[in-house]
Amino acid sequence: MLLHIPGLFSREEVQRIREALTQTEWADGKITAGFQSAKAKHNLQLPEGHPLAKEIGAAMIDRLWKNPLFMSAALPHKVFPPLVNCYTGGGSFDFHIDNAVRQPKGSQERVRTDLSATLFFSDPEDYDGGELVIQDTYGVQQVKFPAGDMVLYPGTSLHKVNAVTRGARFASFFWTQSLVREDSQRTLLFEMDSAIQQLTRDVPDHPALVQLTGTYHNLLRRWVEV
Repeated sequence: MLLHIPGLFSREEVQRIREALTQTEWADGKITAGFQSAKAKHNLQLPEGHPLAKEIGAAMIDRLWKNPLFMSAALPHKVFPPLVNCYTGGGSFDFHIDNAVRQPKGSQERVRTDLSATLFFSDPEDYDGGELVIQDTYGVQQVKFPAGDMVLYPGTSLHKVNAVTRGARFASFFWTQSLVREDSQRTLLFEMDSAIQQLTRDVPDHPALVQLTGTYHNLLRRWVEV
């Protein structure tokens, strides 16, 4: 499942973040790449633990935990602290699959990367190229969302970032370990939850809502890992 989550940050917030990012120092993006990924990765990145990256990441996680769409689709258990990158001057990241497990720097906790996410801080008209290309069972999707919007997709997906040939593409990326490991099961639960919410708005007193909600939680109870 590939999901568009709009408006995680407002236009004013994005502008302030982008101004801060243009004034900070960047490192080679290979610092967080695995052995194979490092060969394909050509971008800039704020190091883990960078004060600006921590500030942006904390704000993102706070928003995510309050976002009904993210909570319903991801069923999050643990979130890897968000990282921040920049593609410019031909920077790209060729096709790869993210590492199955990530360990934040200085932490003993590990995060299984069930879901990958990218939050855009640059608008599509600010740069040429830079599309996030995601290939999975749903086909090939090219993603280039407005600043402040986020895309959520399975961590098992083959994906790449096309070369940025003009301007700069600022974004944050992170991984989520879900309470439900399998993407097909998460998708079924998300679709069922969406239907329950729609019925609750349209026919709030329908007696079938109790049964349907109970079925949702019984499926969640069967599949959840804690």
